[in-house]
Amino acid sequence: MRSERPKQQRKKSARAGAGKAVALPRYRARTWTLLLLLGLAGTLLIWRAVHQQIFETDFLQDQGERRHLRGVEVPAHRGMITDRDGDPLAISTPADSVWANPRVLAPDSHTLAPLAKALDSSVEDLRQLLASRSDRSFVYLRRRLTPDLTNKINKLVREKAIPGVGLDRGFRRYYPGGEVFSHVVGFTDIDDTGQEGVELAYQQWLQSIPGKKLVIRDGHARAVQNIESIRAPVEGRDLALSLDRRLQYLAYRELKSAVKQHGAKAGSAIILDVRSGEILAMVNRPSYNPNGSKDVKRSYFRNRAVTDVFEPGSTMKPFTIAAGLETGRYRPDTRIDTNPGFITVGRNRVKDHHNLGVIDVTTVIQRSSNVGATKIAMDIPPETLWRFYDRLGFGSPTGVSFPGESDGQLTPYKRWADIDHATLAFGYGLSVTTLQLAQAYAVLAADGVKRPASLLRLDKPVQGEPVLAKETARAVRRMMETVVSPEGTAPQAAVIGYRVAGKTGTVRKSVPGGYSKDRYLSIFAGIAPASAPRLVMVVVIDEPKGKQYYGGQVAAPVFSRVMSGALRLLNITPDDLSPKDVRMAAVGGEG
Repeated sequence: MRSERPKQQRKKSARAGAGKAVALPRYRARTWTLLLLLGLAGTLLIWRAVHQQIFETDFLQDQGERRHLRGVEVPAHRGMITDRDGDPLAISTPADSVWANPRVLAPDSHTLAPLAKALDSSVEDLRQLLASRSDRSFVYLRRRLTPDLTNKINKLVREKAIPGVGLDRGFRRYYPGGEVFSHVVGFTDIDDTGQEGVELAYQQWLQSIPGKKLVIRDGHARAVQNIESIRAPVEGRDLALSLDRRLQYLAYRELKSAVKQHGAKAGSAIILDVRSGEILAMVNRPSYNPNGSKDVKRSYFRNRAVTDVFEPGSTMKPFTIAAGLETGRYRPDTRIDTNPGFITVGRNRVKDHHNLGVIDVTTVIQRSSNVGATKIAMDIPPETLWRFYDRLGFGSPTGVSFPGESDGQLTPYKRWADIDHATLAFGYGLSVTTLQLAQAYAVLAADGVKRPASLLRLDKPVQGEPVLAKETARAVRRMMETVVSPEGTAPQAAVIGYRVAGKTGTVRKSVPGGYSKDRYLSIFAGIAPASAPRLVMVVVIDEPKGKQYYGGQVAAPVFSRVMSGALRLLNITPDDLSPKDVRMAAVGGEG
C-alpha cells in the first residue's frame, strides 16, 4: 500500500504540471532583452523628435527652404518699336512656354501621347528629349506658345493630370506690319535677342533685363508663395523710327506690283525727307513675314536698299553736270558737240543711242547723252571730280548705322585710267546703294546741303553741311525737270499738280568678262515738288523681263504712283496745276 500511494501522487503531480507552463530561464532573458530594446528605441525616437522640434528647428527649416526655395526670373518686355506717329511696328505680348520635369514626367506612351499630339510632335521625340535631360529637373518642351495652344496645354494637363508639366510666363515678339516693314524692323530669336534690322542694330536700347525673386515651390515645382524680390525687372526702352506707316504701305504695294508685272528678280525703293534726312519709307522685294517661319532663303532677310550695291548708270549724270557748273566753265545753255554720236577714249568708244549733234548742257540731262556727260567730265581734273563725288557721300556710309550697310565703292582718282574718268560721268566704274543714291539726290533737293540719313524720328532737323553751291543745285533741278517732260526720258514719272525733277538710269549688269546684253537695272531718282523740294525717291528694279526695261518705262511709273499719294498724304501744296502739266502726266514714252 505504501508503495502504491507515492505512485498515485506522482501521477497527479504530472497531470497538474501538464496544465501549467513553466518559464525556463533562457526564454525569460530573451523577453527582457526584447523589452529593453523596444524601450530604448522608443526613448531614442522620443529624444530625436524632441531634439528636432526644439534644438534643430532652424537647421531643418533652412534645409527645407533650400530644397523648395528657388530663385526665379520675373520677365520684362522688350522695348516697343513704332513708326514716326507712334503706330506699333514691333511689340512684346505675353506668351507661355511649356516645360517638364524629366524626373517626374513618366516616359510611357500613355502619358506622352496626348502631350505630343498637342505640341505637334512625336512621342519618340519627346521621350528622347526627356532622356537627354534625365539628370535635370527642368526642360522646355516648346517656347513661346500661341494663346490657343496655351489654353490647350492647360486643359490637357488639368484633365489628364499629367505630372511634371507646367507653363512659364514670358513674352513673344509680334510685328503688326508683317512683310511690309520686315527689312527695316527685322526680328528677334526665341530668347528675344535681335537678329536682323533695327532689332539687331538697337539691341542694347530695346532689350529688357529680367527681374529675380525667391519663391517656394511644391513637390510639382509650382510656385506656392513669394518670399522676396531680389531684383526688379527693367523694361526695354521704346524706339520711334522715322518711317511713315502710310508711305511705307504705299511704296511697298507699288514696288511689289511692278516687280510682279515685269517679272523682275528684285526691287528696292526709298523715300527721304529733304529737310531732315529722315527715311520715310524703305521697302524691298522679295520680302518675308517676321511673324512666320524663318525657313526661307537667307537672301530674303537682306535689306537690299542698304546692303546691295550697283552701278548707278545715267542717274549719275546730274552730279557730273553739277561738277561742271561748279567749275564755272559750264552753264545750262553751254553748247556741247556730241557729233558723230560717239567719242573715243583710249582704245574704248563711248556712244549715245543715236547722234544728238550739237546740244546744250540741259539737253545732255534731258536726252541722257553719254557723249555729252563724258566731255564735261573729261574737262574736269580727276582729283576735282573725285573730291566732288566724295563730298556727295559716294563711297562712304550714309550715317544710318544699319547692320550690313555697304559703303559702296569710289575708286581713288590716282588709280583712274582715262576710260575710268570717262565712264564715271555716266555711272559706270563706281558702285552705290539705293540709300546712298537717295542721299545724294537729297543734296540737290536741299540746295546743296548734305544731311546724314536717319531711320530714327528726329525732334528737330539736322543742320547739315553745304557741299555745293545753292545756285548749282537749283540749276541742276531745273534741268532735271525736262527729263519728266514729253521730250525727256521719263514722262511717266510726272505727278499731276506737281513739278517733278528726276533722272532715269538703265544699267547693263556686270557679268564675268564684261556687261550682260540682256540683264538690266531700271532706275529712277526724283524730287518733288521741284519748286520747293520736300521728298526724294529712288526706285530700283533688278532684272525686269520682257521688252520694257528702260528706267523710264519700269521704275518711273512706280515713282509717279507713290509720289502722287505721298504728296497728298503729307498735305504738301501743289506747285503746278496748269492744264499743260495735266496733259503731260498722261503722256507715255521711253527712258
